[in-house]
Amino acid sequence: MEKAQAYRVDVDIDSRYLAEQSDPGQGVYTFAYSVTITNRGSVASQLISRHWMIEDANGETREVRGLGVVGQQPLLNPGQSFEYTSGSQIETPSGTMWGSYFFVAEDGTRFEAPIARFELAMPRTLH
Repeated sequence: MEKAQAYRVDVDIDSRYLAEQSDPGQGVYTFAYSVTITNRGSVASQLISRHWMIEDANGETREVRGLGVVGQQPLLNPGQSFEYTSGSQIETPSGTMWGSYFFVAEDGTRFEAPIARFELAMPRTLH
């Protein structure tokens, strides 16, 4: 297996609008996102930190960095997945998020797993 394949993590995300935690009249739109992180490589790797970019429809971008996810730094063996749900608030009915997770493999190799841009969108309603 080539070296790049030894350190491969897939990130899948499903986002949804949380109407009960939002207040459009005050410019507060709340979204939950469920994340599945899967180690597709051949080496056990630990998630150390996260880096998010959050952009609303006005082009306002916020950067978030921190250790772990939901207070954890999971160690993923090859083929193992970790799932969690978190949330974000923006000031417009739609926006996007993207970023990366930083990992350290058990052999000491450090690498990042990209998080592809995904949509935050309030469902459109017809009156």
